[in-house]
Amino acid sequence: MDAGSTGFMLVATSLVMLMTPGLAFFYGGLVGRKNVLTIMMQSFVSLGWTTILWVTVGFSMAFGNDVGGIVGDGKYLFLNNISTTTPFNSSIPMILFVAYQMMFAVITPALITGAFADRVKFKPYMMFLTAWLLFVYFPLTHMVWGGGLFAQWGVLDFAGGIVVHASAGFAALAAVFFIGKRRFTHKGPHSIPLVALGTALLWFGWYGFNAGSELRVDAVTANAFLNTDVAASFAAITWLIIDMFREEKPKTLGFLTGAVAGLATITPAAGYVNVQAAMIIGVVASIVAYLAVMYKNKRGWDDALDVWGVHGIGGYTGILLLGIFATKTVNARGADGLLFGGSMFFVKEFVAVTSVAIYAFVFTYFALWVINKISPIRVSEETEKKGLDEEEFGEIAYE
Repeated sequence: MDAGSTGFMLVATSLVMLMTPGLAFFYGGLVGRKNVLTIMMQSFVSLGWTTILWVTVGFSMAFGNDVGGIVGDGKYLFLNNISTTTPFNSSIPMILFVAYQMMFAVITPALITGAFADRVKFKPYMMFLTAWLLFVYFPLTHMVWGGGLFAQWGVLDFAGGIVVHASAGFAALAAVFFIGKRRFTHKGPHSIPLVALGTALLWFGWYGFNAGSELRVDAVTANAFLNTDVAASFAAITWLIIDMFREEKPKTLGFLTGAVAGLATITPAAGYVNVQAAMIIGVVASIVAYLAVMYKNKRGWDDALDVWGVHGIGGYTGILLLGIFATKTVNARGADGLLFGGSMFFVKEFVAVTSVAIYAFVFTYFALWVINKISPIRVSEETEKKGLDEEEFGEIAYE
């Protein structure tokens, strides 16, 4: 095993872990003052509970021996059959791969929470978090990255356009439809500086998210690192320009949202496309996400923090752009996209991301329906008016 790659992957794992607190700050700044702790806790609690699920059953479900192309077997339950000397590849130990992939599992369901901000009780949320990991995230991870159906078919997803963003984004849309609109809406983000802090942590952590997904240190790692920043920058400036034309003023929140849209969209392609493609992906990411948010507003969908528009549409678009711009000249283990004669590869990417989006949507709606029968999901009108922080946790963020 290579000391340099192992050291880098330890750093990358730490960076991805930092993204979950970053998301908590990002979402915390966007909600009203009375619901800051609730939305932040929904992210932070995943650091604890998802870790427990991952080391007991999740890693084995995701990376155990293939069962029917859908899920792994029980080989690694409670991390059995993994020691400190068990190799994952020629560069890093498997125990480090366990930790790295665990951080992806932690942040993915937390993304969904922005869609139903200000409305959901904590106990049903914990039930949903558990069910969604067991029936959506763990199987999808196996299917795409663990040798399952999509991997066998030749589908590529460098760092989570399908597994993370499309699945969470379309699950968020289902949650919006099932839970319904807020009875009381706040005037806007209560703290744009908190949103900026969260964006900074997410952007910083995303280098580990994307570059670390090469799982070793080589030229592809460096390419993915640069593509991550390039796409985020082009997307942020594109959103800023759109705001300047539409709102006649540059918007801080627009710049920050654009950056996250660019980061989400480049994620599946970061290690398979060149930097010129990353520039295009960044611009397209911002335009598509902006249009998705406008459409959501026009339809009156109460996706409070634009999870579907930024992450769902971002991940979906990123997979399609991967199907267009991927080239083996960047990554020999990748594929050639539509521009390089790989029409069938594009079709595979489209079918995979579309089927995952549909499954995540349908399962989420069904799971929320079942959970609501067991324990009502929505808070009362009085609690929603008073604020979830005080009613749910007996705490307040601000005097």
